[in-house]
Amino acid sequence: KMLSSRRYVNVIVLVLLTLSLLVLPLLLPPLPPPPWMMLLVPVLIMALLFSLAFSPSLEPNIDFTFV
Repeated sequence: KMLSSRRYVNVIVLVLLTLSLLVLPLLLPPLPPPPWMMLLVPVLIMALLFSLAFSPSLEPNIDFTFV
């Protein structure tokens, strides 16, 4: 019972967030573009995530099986 009510709360929160993303741009005044240095922040975050994703792991390889 607790799990189902929690699921409904999660769905309601997601629906409200989606509606705010759809409605708020129509209500808010247009904003000026950010400085060009701020535009580099998402690119740097993505570069960091790519480097972490493709860097070798420090854990030993455990893909072998004992015979």
